[in-house]
Amino acid sequence: MTDQLTVSVLGTGIMGAAMARNLLHAGHTVRAWNRTRDKAEPLAGDGAHIAGTPAEAVESADVVLTMLYDGPATLDTMRRAEPALRPGTVWAQSTTAGLEDVAGLAGFADAHGLLFYDAPVLGTRQPAEAGQLVVLAAGPAEGRNRAKPVFDAVGARTVWTGEDGATAAATRLKLVANSWVLAATTAAGESLALAKALGVAPEGFFDLIAGGPLDMGYLHAKAGLILDGRLTPAQFAVTTAAKDARLIVRAGEQHGVRLDVATASAERFERAAGQGHGDEDMAAAYYASFDGDPTA
Repeated sequence: MTDQLTVSVLGTGIMGAAMARNLLHAGHTVRAWNRTRDKAEPLAGDGAHIAGTPAEAVESADVVLTMLYDGPATLDTMRRAEPALRPGTVWAQSTTAGLEDVAGLAGFADAHGLLFYDAPVLGTRQPAEAGQLVVLAAGPAEGRNRAKPVFDAVGARTVWTGEDGATAAATRLKLVANSWVLAATTAAGESLALAKALGVAPEGFFDLIAGGPLDMGYLHAKAGLILDGRLTPAQFAVTTAAKDARLIVRAGEQHGVRLDVATASAERFERAAGQGHGDEDMAAAYYASFDGDPTA
């Protein structure tokens, strides 16, 4: 079987558009759809066919790749694609969704004879554009020869977590990883906010922890976006971070674990979004520490 596939990409936001371009660069045929067509149109210049409906996008697809906002949006889109779905098609579901949502999506796949892969990705805009995402995947062995070229095109490596996508093994790992990422983002913003309030130069803080176990590249990356005013274009938007934080909190509740930091992070992201920072990088949660403009 050739590694050159027809891939339907449903959802061409920050991550989906980058993934579609890397699929095109790898020589695959891409049929792209987005709820707001304007966000998909630039992909035409890279060689993608821009579809007007999800059903049109999945026609003749070997693989359907979904990268939408959440689980309900994904299920709604796949229901709209239903008339053109073919039994045996591989469905790589890369949206970060709730555990119960993944089970529902797997049920839809089973009802339509699709080979379902729970396949969220770890990474933001830059690694997505560079094809350096980490793909977390769970799904049947029989379709991996078609899923693998897609995962190889969008990611630097694939971490397989099982053969049954319905168990959401890959999503479970993604939520754990995201809980750390969101907590670190929140902590970075709060530390900078406190430094500003106390008249401490951020450089003094960075020098204090430099080279030790408390130092981390991620802190410098997110702090740099805040201090240099480079919050747009977002690597990972505030509104999406808020959504993911709520998924993490709910997953904890479903399994008897209270996640106070994740709950507080969700509230900070939501507050920052309410202040008008929703489309900015998630580091903009920094502004949730202030009642007004901290630069005023």
